[in-house]
Amino acid sequence: MQEYLSRCRRALHQIPEVDFDLPKTLQYLKQELEPLGFLLFSPAKSALCAWIDAGKGEAVAFRADMDALPTQEKNDCSYRSAHEGKMHACGHDGHMAMVLALAKCLAECKERLKTNVLLVFQPAEETTGGAKLICESGVFEQYHVRAIYGFHLWPGFQAGEVVSRPGPLLAKASEVTVTVRGKAAHIARAQEGLDALMAAAHFLTAMEQRMETEFCPKEPCLLRFGKMESGAARNAVSAQSVLMGTMRVFSQQMFEKIRAAALETAAQVEAATGCTFELDFTEGYPPVCNEETLWKNAVQKLPHLTTLPEPLLIAEDFSFYQQRIPGLFLLLGTGRDVPLHSDRFDFDETALSAGLDVYLRLLDLQAD
Repeated sequence: MQEYLSRCRRALHQIPEVDFDLPKTLQYLKQELEPLGFLLFSPAKSALCAWIDAGKGEAVAFRADMDALPTQEKNDCSYRSAHEGKMHACGHDGHMAMVLALAKCLAECKERLKTNVLLVFQPAEETTGGAKLICESGVFEQYHVRAIYGFHLWPGFQAGEVVSRPGPLLAKASEVTVTVRGKAAHIARAQEGLDALMAAAHFLTAMEQRMETEFCPKEPCLLRFGKMESGAARNAVSAQSVLMGTMRVFSQQMFEKIRAAALETAAQVEAATGCTFELDFTEGYPPVCNEETLWKNAVQKLPHLTTLPEPLLIAEDFSFYQQRIPGLFLLLGTGRDVPLHSDRFDFDETALSAGLDVYLRLLDLQAD
């Protein structure tokens, strides 16, 4: 099956598409799935499902995300991206290849299945959270899905190493925008203005201090700003500053506490500077939390499963599925240190065989 996994992965790697605009990707998936004789349908925009009916009362689902990134690939390989400015830099080509290979295996041993199976190919993981639309379609209720599984290729682990943890695994993400409004003035008459840049800097340093002393010691979390826009000229007091950043937490309670602290700090800086603050927090993706029973089952069936000691401050929209049904999300080592979203991202393709083996073990179709 390794040859098939590599072939599918490389074919998909050459046709990266983004967001919901996935015509070539969907065409390739259908081309591989249609000969297997499964029911294929689209539950939501640009999504594709394959239904394997084993005549059982319930089903389990396996999810693969399909979208790529707006990145120009710099790898010099035979299967490099053929689409200018687009690249599978997050391993979704590998995720799809594993689920395609799973479909091929299930077609050959359907009579051994103890449950029905729903294969879910999802758009827009990198952008607007395509998982949410699939959940809202009612497909899991319609097909009596009792659990869902998913993988993400992950740098820094050995090729094929399977890593996860019970409970919180990945974070809730909220995009944070802070708009500070002051009053422009020439710097020679700075006292006539209200310095939005200085006010933004005060807010930034105050919140960094609060995060370090009040919140980070209690549990993993962060509030960081990666971009700032301010001012119109070097010799003028800035009339407006905009801070753009992200918050990562593992509970709604911590989200509310940090948001309240940010609003409180903004009010304090307003009083001290005369500038006005406007803060916006998106709801973002919920945290990825692995269901306890599924985790215990995985520990029994996956003898080489590595337990991650702490959750990761990364976000993934697999969490929307877990809001609907019990879910287990696993990380799969790439055997490389090149980070996700890099224009040189690649992975050891033997990892895909290890991922397929995990899926088969979870279905009781493979054992030591």
